[in-house]
Amino acid sequence: MTTALLADSIYMRHNLGRGHPERPARYEAVISALDTAGLAAQMLRIPARAATIDELSACHSGAYIRLVQSEVSRGARVLSTGDTDLCAASLEVALEAVGGVLNAVDAVIGGRAQNAFCVVRPPGHHANAERGMGFCIFNNVALAARYAQRRHGVERVLIADWDVHHGNGTQDIFYADGSVFFFSTHQHPWYPGTGHSNETGEGAGRGTTLNCPLPAGSGHAEILGAFERKLLPAVRDFKPDLVLISAGFDSRAGDPLGGFLLSDQDFAGLTALLLELAGTYAGGRLVSVLEGGYSLEGLAAAAVAHVKALAGYAE
Repeated sequence: MTTALLADSIYMRHNLGRGHPERPARYEAVISALDTAGLAAQMLRIPARAATIDELSACHSGAYIRLVQSEVSRGARVLSTGDTDLCAASLEVALEAVGGVLNAVDAVIGGRAQNAFCVVRPPGHHANAERGMGFCIFNNVALAARYAQRRHGVERVLIADWDVHHGNGTQDIFYADGSVFFFSTHQHPWYPGTGHSNETGEGAGRGTTLNCPLPAGSGHAEILGAFERKLLPAVRDFKPDLVLISAGFDSRAGDPLGGFLLSDQDFAGLTALLLELAGTYAGGRLVSVLEGGYSLEGLAAAAVAHVKALAGYAE
C-alpha cells in the first residue's frame, strides 16, 4: 500500500502570534515525529498548490471569498465572520492548504497512492459557505469532496470527522445534499454548540448526516463504539466511492481544548476501521485531512499512530 503525504513549510506561515493554540509548531511537531519514526521518507510526497477561485466556489460563496480577500489585504487581525485570527499570509496559506488537499485527491483517485495524509493549516471543518470561524477560513475537506465529484466523477463521498469539536461547516455545506454522508463524533456541550443527534439532514440530504454527541470523558468505548454501531450500518446503505477523514487529534487525552480520552492506539483503530470501510466500498481510496490537535506532544504521537495505520504497519 502506498500512503502519500502532503506537507509543505508554507503551512507554517499562517502565524497568529505568541500563545495562539493554532500555531506553526503544530505542523513542525507532526512532520518531526513522522521523520523520526522513519515514515515520511517512505511516503509519496504531494506538492502544495494554490486553489483557484473556481475551486473555492464549489463550497464557498463569491461574497465570502471576496470578504476574506479584502480583510486579509487590509490587514485585519480577525475575520469578521467569526473567531478566526488572521495574519498577512493567511489567505495565501489557506489557498495552498486547499490546493494541496485537492492534489492529494488527484493522487489517490488517479491511483498513484492508495491513501493520503494532509498535514495542512489552517484547519477547515468549521467554515461554511458564507462564514469562517473556529480557526477555519476555507473548508478543506468539503472542498475535497466536491472536487472529487466534479473533477473525477465520484458519486458518493463519506466524510468522517473525529475532531473533538463538531464540524458544523461541513455539515452545513452538505446538509441538503444526499451525495455526501457526514458522520461526526464530538464533545457536547462544547464549541460550537451544534451537532445534536436530531440533525440528520434535510431535503435530498435527509438521513445523510449522522451526529454522535458525547460527554466530556468519553474515550475508546464510546467513540469507537459509535463508529462501529452507527457508522458501519449507515455506510452499508450509502456505499461511498471515496472516504475522507476530518482528522482532529484534539479528541486525544490531554488536549487543552477538549475533554475526550482517546489514546494513540484508538486513533490507529479508528483509522483501521475506516480503511476497511474504504476497502469494501471505495476501492481503498481514502484521504485524511488534519483538523485540530493542540497538545504538541499528543498531536505528534497520534499522527504517527494514524500514519502507521494508513501505511499498514501493525503495532
